[in-house]
Amino acid sequence: MTGTPALIRSFDRPVRLLLVNQLTINTGFYMLMPYLAGHLSGTLALPAALVGLILGVRNLSQQGLFLVGGTLADRLGCKPVIVAGCGVRAVAFLMLGVAGSIPALVAASALTGFAGALFNPAVRAYLAREAGERRVEAFAAFNAFGQLGILVGPLVGLLLNGVTFTLVCLTAGTMFAVLTVAQMRALPPGAGAGSGGPAGPGTAGVPGAATGEGRAGDEEKAGDERIAEDERKARDERVAGRRAARLRRRVRSRERVRPRRRVRRPEPSLWREAAANRSLLRFSLAMAGSYALNFQIYLGLPLEVRRVTAGELGVTLVFVVSGVMTVAGQARVTAWAGRRWGPSRAIARGLVLMGLAFVPLAVAAPLTATADAADPPSAAVRFLLLLPVLGTAVLLSLATMIIYPFEMTTVVALGPEHAVGTRYGLYSTLAGLGVAAGNLLSGWALDLGRAVGLPSLPWLGLTAVGAGCAAAVHALNRAGRLPEHPAATPDGASSEEASSGQDPRDPLSPDAASPDTASSDATSPDPSSPGTTSPAAAPAAAVRPPSGPLARARSSGAHLRDAAAGRGRAGRWPGGRRRHAR
Repeated sequence: MTGTPALIRSFDRPVRLLLVNQLTINTGFYMLMPYLAGHLSGTLALPAALVGLILGVRNLSQQGLFLVGGTLADRLGCKPVIVAGCGVRAVAFLMLGVAGSIPALVAASALTGFAGALFNPAVRAYLAREAGERRVEAFAAFNAFGQLGILVGPLVGLLLNGVTFTLVCLTAGTMFAVLTVAQMRALPPGAGAGSGGPAGPGTAGVPGAATGEGRAGDEEKAGDERIAEDERKARDERVAGRRAARLRRRVRSRERVRPRRRVRRPEPSLWREAAANRSLLRFSLAMAGSYALNFQIYLGLPLEVRRVTAGELGVTLVFVVSGVMTVAGQARVTAWAGRRWGPSRAIARGLVLMGLAFVPLAVAAPLTATADAADPPSAAVRFLLLLPVLGTAVLLSLATMIIYPFEMTTVVALGPEHAVGTRYGLYSTLAGLGVAAGNLLSGWALDLGRAVGLPSLPWLGLTAVGAGCAAAVHALNRAGRLPEHPAATPDGASSEEASSGQDPRDPLSPDAASPDTASSDATSPDPSSPGTTSPAAAPAAAVRPPSGPLARARSSGAHLRDAAAGRGRAGRWPGGRRRHAR
């Protein structure tokens, strides 16, 4: 594969539909939301407190209901939840365009957030199930399409808002309405269904069912099934008769029969199952800080641009740089990180880079003075002042490109298939809490740094947060809490195959050989050619033994199984004879 376009063409139709879905969702959302605050405070002349309330209701309803949306996707299937979310957002955006009262605006804002809580976890769960082993590549393309929507949406909204904000709302609502109808007609119903759906991912009809040969085969099969059913019923009746006879004999002998009562325990709910998943909770908490860092592209960087340039042009450049980088380089960056590092190490190194992204601002902040809005600097000076901000935006975008595909795939691998949507919902809820806490602390640090004369303070603090998140993910990986799933590359081979040419199986799986078994197989000659060594022996012997308590327990279990079977450590039977000779 040569880039993002070739990567997109390599996927089947459902995955491509989900990518277009994400592009349309982000385009419609960012077409409207950046200009909503200006409409509320300017056109409707609402006080700032009410503007903050209306915008806060949207964020609260979305972040607080992510778990509900993910659970509905697992129970009802992903497609109906995606369609319902897009339909609700179409109605909400149309309401924002015509609402003039406070209750109507609050209701429309709440519906906007609830719609996002519905389709966001469902789309990710559908994509994870449909992509299969190519989840890393699918989420890489998903992130690229999302960034393209973030890049295009504000530009379209700027043009439409020059006419009237109502036109922006009508256009965005119409886009979501068209998307709703398109998904109802084009999105496959079976694939991506959750546990409550009628079919699992990728379920297809039985081929040949409409042919005469198929019907004859079905009739013959049905006849065999009826015969087998009759035999089973007769056998069950004989068994029941014998049991009844034994019971009558016991009653006659006055033997008290106390049948054992089988109590069926209720299955745990999806929420309790997700809350009991300690690996998921620890990974979510470790990654929550990364969302606070990534959100600085909407908070800290625009504030710094306005401080040093007293203008808004730099804010647009930040978003343009971030979007273009992601669209153009996401596929190549994901393939490179997968081949070089693997999932968990890519996440940890991406978090280190995300923290280091704020170093240019920490170095430049003491050297740049606050610009005067009445006398802004010249264009050349503004460009030089924007270089540290643009450098931070570039590094943040690169770090996100490294982290996001492996992060989303890790959430899938941290639990059973039937609860993918619930895990995404819980993960997004905790990420939202991390964003809220991060915004509060970073805003406080910005004010404190200016008050005490340390403008580098907030940026150094954000660098420390990135290092802390990376250390937490690294500790989880060392403790065996993160599954090292094979990272598929755009060439179709896993990252382990691309880097070492070895079998990409999990070294902690029960099928993997223990270190002693691997070494014995590498040194023992083949019975058909004595005195020779297998060509695969050298790379197999060079594999580093897995570490961690789980790996040691499984290795001990392998030794116990070998001892029970009478085999020695060097692949020999007791007495020195090789097991091949037996």
